[in-house]
Amino acid sequence: MTLQQLEYILAVNQFRHFAKAAEYCRVTQPTLSAMIQKLEEELDTKIFDRSQQPVCPTPIGIHIIEQAQNVLVQANRIKDIIEEEKRSISGSFKLGILPTIAPYLLPRFFPQLMKKYSQLDIRVIEMKTNDIQKALQKGEIDAGIVASLAGMEEFIQTTLFYEQFFAYIAREDALSEKQVIRTSDLTHEQLWLLDEGHCFRDQLVRFCQLKRARASQLAYHLGSMETFMRMVESGKGITFIPELAVLQLGDVQKELVRSFAIPCPTRQVVLLTNKNFIRYTLLEALTKEIKLSVPKEMLSLKATQIMV
Repeated sequence: MTLQQLEYILAVNQFRHFAKAAEYCRVTQPTLSAMIQKLEEELDTKIFDRSQQPVCPTPIGIHIIEQAQNVLVQANRIKDIIEEEKRSISGSFKLGILPTIAPYLLPRFFPQLMKKYSQLDIRVIEMKTNDIQKALQKGEIDAGIVASLAGMEEFIQTTLFYEQFFAYIAREDALSEKQVIRTSDLTHEQLWLLDEGHCFRDQLVRFCQLKRARASQLAYHLGSMETFMRMVESGKGITFIPELAVLQLGDVQKELVRSFAIPCPTRQVVLLTNKNFIRYTLLEALTKEIKLSVPKEMLSLKATQIMV
């Protein structure tokens, strides 16, 4: 039994697909399959039921996977202790990030980070807040980029920046005539909102006191922020977008953006880690690169903003 074999079974359990797991582990599918089969032969038991699609762990496989996770967490801590002693910025690092942050933040810092620290192997996974917290607890990821919320006291939160919310309004909508939007203006509008469970959506629903927040979900289930932006651009309704998304818009698109009345709803974006996190040198480098990648005015909360 090797640590590599344990990593392979965790990858298959995560993706429930041998080819995707192999791609994630950067090996060929035959290699990954052979290593897992060898482990099953050594243990004289089946870890995965390959007759099902997607692949599922067997009842005993579930317990083996849980123990494998514990073993790898402890083994990786030994590596982390050594890397931190060297003040090294190398090795593997798994980062969870919200889908409402990833497409707007990652392009700003990730390519430069990879170029500057070529020995660092960062694996980025888009996940919702609850999934990031669970993955941190289990040791499946090393850190998460999330919007700060109540109930995160068990983790260390390193503030990255403060991001204001904006309304994105179709030209044909009556509210497009307003330069500033009040929460009371939104009561009877066609709103394109993310599904429940996205903190971006939940924060705005609470702030705007949207009693009819499910209306858009009836029309379009499991939509993405980018999809809703395209809907607005085609002439239908309103959606909400974060500040970094506004910075990516063209001049014509920016004409659809409206600010909220003061105080403007704002989220605190943080880097979330466990309290026993060791690799502070790497964390400091990551935090520095992210802060350098966003406008300086986003590094502090303004008097005109309110955290939601």
